[in-house]
Amino acid sequence: MQTESAASLVGREYEVEVGPVAHGGHCVARTEAGQVLFVRHALPGERVVARVTEGEEGARFLRADAVRVLTASKDRVAAPCPYSGPGRCGGCDWQHAGPGAQRRLKAAVIAEQLARLAGLTPQQAGWDGTVAPAPGDKVAKGEVPAWRTRVQYAVDAEGRAGLRRHRSHEVEVIDHCLIASPEVEELGVEARAWPQIASVEAIAATGSHDRQVILTPSPGGRLPIVELDRPVSVQRIGERDQAVHRVHGRPFVRERAVGRTWRVGEGGFWQVHPKAPDLLVEAVMQGLMPRKGDMALDLYCGVGLFAGALAERVGERGAVLGIESGKRAVEDARHNLQDLERVRIEEGKVEQVLPRTGISEVDLIVLDPPRSGAGHPTVRHLASLAPRRIAYVACDPAALARDLAWFAEEGYRPVTLRAFDLFPFTHHVECVAILTPAAKHA
Repeated sequence: MQTESAASLVGREYEVEVGPVAHGGHCVARTEAGQVLFVRHALPGERVVARVTEGEEGARFLRADAVRVLTASKDRVAAPCPYSGPGRCGGCDWQHAGPGAQRRLKAAVIAEQLARLAGLTPQQAGWDGTVAPAPGDKVAKGEVPAWRTRVQYAVDAEGRAGLRRHRSHEVEVIDHCLIASPEVEELGVEARAWPQIASVEAIAATGSHDRQVILTPSPGGRLPIVELDRPVSVQRIGERDQAVHRVHGRPFVRERAVGRTWRVGEGGFWQVHPKAPDLLVEAVMQGLMPRKGDMALDLYCGVGLFAGALAERVGERGAVLGIESGKRAVEDARHNLQDLERVRIEEGKVEQVLPRTGISEVDLIVLDPPRSGAGHPTVRHLASLAPRRIAYVACDPAALARDLAWFAEEGYRPVTLRAFDLFPFTHHVECVAILTPAAKHA
């Protein structure tokens, strides 16, 4: 029996009181009928007219944009970016909030996720309830720190560079991005045409003059001759294999952090904020307090950032094992740490490689998993190794809270948690939790 589909509510407007912030860059409101609205471009406590952008009658929730502000929050500012606003660029979530207010919003999200998913208060998590700006990022209302050293530009059908609109494939054409680092903007990606190209990733390394663009051609498209305002190396994404192929120049960039130079190839993972690597290493090492002779694990190790820092602290009698699933990242990590004989890097997924190592006990663990988190089986395995301390680096507070709940079941609890605003003007936030053994189910 065929049923009629529910009527779309896209375009419907509701006058609503805006409630608390929610994870994902929006706030929660309800229609008079009680239907939940996730409203972007709003702030808690405001009264707005919200226009539905996704959803239908009977849906569990609707997505909407605040298109008119009837009663404004004291935290509201005029968006510094001319491309921000309902239906426009989706790169930022909080252009309409002052920098201090953004950090308070992120703190509220972390607290809500800890309470809902891990059953922890800030005090129980060892967190002071604040989100700290990176050095140099504490700016006044109306100012924007230019922090993003890697920008993924989309290209429209006319070859113009821009950024995707929120939850859309449509391109908002721009002539500059306020949160892009000056070194990215100096390349002039937005100023030139990109015929037959679907996307351009621009990378400006920190601590070196390396610049790189990674081009994804449109289906059947050919690469243009790349002439930008600064010397760059060029790579492309293969249409058939989706792998990164060198066109000219170095197939990697050289990043500088914690007193070492790091080779990062094929657009591999590296923290986007220039201050993030040093800041996170400092937080992890302060929390772990490594000792000479320790055996340590660096899981999801990327190009070896934490493994290198650990190796220098555990000394010649210690050892560090890094595990990473990306083949090129493993090659880079081995290259970056080749002077440290006490470091070994293994390729593969953590949940598959770690059991095969035969390791039954370690002193320290640092894990920096993808946005989805580590998951219960991996958490269980890590706890079985009886580490003295665990440092969990998380870019998603929901995944962190879920894994903290699993760790609690296995007898580990957070003793400190620090939060850093390493993605200003977006909803993203970085956390470092330090866990130690506790009585099970205490």
